[in-house]
Amino acid sequence: MLTPYSFSSPARPGDRISGTLRMMLVLCAAFLCLHTSVAMARQISLAVVTKPGSAQYVAAEKFAQLVEERSGKTLTVRIYHSGSLGTETEMLQQIQLGAVNMGIITLGPFDTFVPEVKVVAFPFLFKDYATVDRVLDGPVGTAILGELEKAGFRGLAFSENGFRHLTNSRHPVHAAADAEGLKVRVMESTFHKELWRALGANPTPMGWPIYSELQQGTIDAQENPLWVLSVYKLFEVQKYLSLTGHVYSAHIDIANLAWFNALPAEEQALITLAMRDAARLQREWNRSQEAVYLEELRTQGMIVDDAPNLPSFRQRIDKLRELDMYAAPRTRELLDQIIRAAQQP
Repeated sequence: MLTPYSFSSPARPGDRISGTLRMMLVLCAAFLCLHTSVAMARQISLAVVTKPGSAQYVAAEKFAQLVEERSGKTLTVRIYHSGSLGTETEMLQQIQLGAVNMGIITLGPFDTFVPEVKVVAFPFLFKDYATVDRVLDGPVGTAILGELEKAGFRGLAFSENGFRHLTNSRHPVHAAADAEGLKVRVMESTFHKELWRALGANPTPMGWPIYSELQQGTIDAQENPLWVLSVYKLFEVQKYLSLTGHVYSAHIDIANLAWFNALPAEEQALITLAMRDAARLQREWNRSQEAVYLEELRTQGMIVDDAPNLPSFRQRIDKLRELDMYAAPRTRELLDQIIRAAQQP
């Protein structure tokens, strides 16, 4: 015999009303859960100095996508781009103080905060991208990221600008002697100033962007990866390009250390893996575009020296290894380690 509470019992008017109420309650509960989930979503602030389409922004955008997907949107990312928070040095100061959570910052400005990191930019260190990945994704790269903690940063990954090349508006530069006297914009970095002094140029530290300064002749030259020349249309104000590849330019992808350490362990792991994956994907994207950028620069009228006299550049910069900036024991140790690692087959 069926009881009155069986699902097969005949429906009564009161039962229909109760069913309607139950459905309304379920829908209200679902709405409240969704509203609470949205309200509980926390926003991560992430700073880059360059604009959408740039190497830094590509990495930032991919990181934001991965974090939001993998967290179920309980974590979101707001990207501050185009220098809206100042120069990269100013961004590092804000991240250090905890005013900004994270950043994707070019290597150069780090050397005033953590001098040891400059070893990554030692001239002509890496022969190709495969060597870059083997070294920076290996034990030496991990050790360098670990050095950032002394300045209040959590080093998460290396993404990239790419290999840097020299451009100028005055004349072709085939050998090191041709760079003598050029007023070259450099990053706010002790290392980059010393590098161009060794080459006989006149290095001028300057924040980004620099189009107006090049256009007005305040500076003659600059050095950057190919994507920068394309995205920022520097071909309009620079005539000569020498594919020197003198420095591999990394980004260091960082978080404020205190903020990161205060996160639950699962969120620390999620953010770390998302940034590592974003960095890997960004490097693949960056490298796949180089031939396209070079062809565009030629089409836009730049005169390109495909095979400059690199031994003449190396000869002048060999002495950089003995500069005071590398004299500190830990810096010297890391420099020796990264040179040995890069030279391994």
